[in-house]
Amino acid sequence: MADWKNPLATTPGWVGDISNRAAKTAVARELAERLHPGDVVGVGSGSTAFLALEACAARAAAEGFSFTAIPTSIETAQSCVAFGVPVTSLAAVRPDWCFDGADEVDPRKRLIKGRGGACFREKLVWRSCAGPQVLLVDQSKFVDVLGSTFAVPVEVVPEALMLVDDRLRALPGVSGVSVRPAGAGKDGPVLTEYGNLMLEVRFDGIPIGTEVAREAIPGGVAGGIFEGDDPEILTG
Repeated sequence: MADWKNPLATTPGWVGDISNRAAKTAVARELAERLHPGDVVGVGSGSTAFLALEACAARAAAEGFSFTAIPTSIETAQSCVAFGVPVTSLAAVRPDWCFDGADEVDPRKRLIKGRGGACFREKLVWRSCAGPQVLLVDQSKFVDVLGSTFAVPVEVVPEALMLVDDRLRALPGVSGVSVRPAGAGKDGPVLTEYGNLMLEVRFDGIPIGTEVAREAIPGGVAGGIFEGDDPEILTG
């Protein structure tokens, strides 16, 4: 019987330029040294996570062992398949440890993550991790005030849009809320892998405890504020 041809099996590569590539590659190689045979690893999204996955796959291949990935997005799953890394899901197992990038990191290690559109899956894998959470960032990601560079992504069930918009505007520090439009090739808003909308929430300042308040809003399935974690930070 013939095997199925996996449509995700493409040549590994990152579309577009990668900023600060040399520094990110050095961090990726450092991360790969902590990989052990048989590890189940939560693999984040974005260019930094891609380079880290590439380094992990290269080390595993060179030393003749395997590990399994729990990807946080379709594009990460595609990269895993292309690199020959088996994938699984949280329905089967928790990750032993995980790695991901971030959009912003403040002095309290509060994060903004998920602006690439995989907000819910990134938070789910990050918070399901049984071991270390490893954050891979370059110096440009560090900020004194969280939210000073980027808006906060919030993934929203479409029928809850009006409710979530109303409740978000009532949160302390919120200065604006908008639906993220799709890019070239698609009219209308961005749709996530779960068919949800993405909101962009601007803050004048993000008070401590905002994640808890945001997560309590019905219909807002995940927000890009991460508070209360203590990730290990690798930076180049």
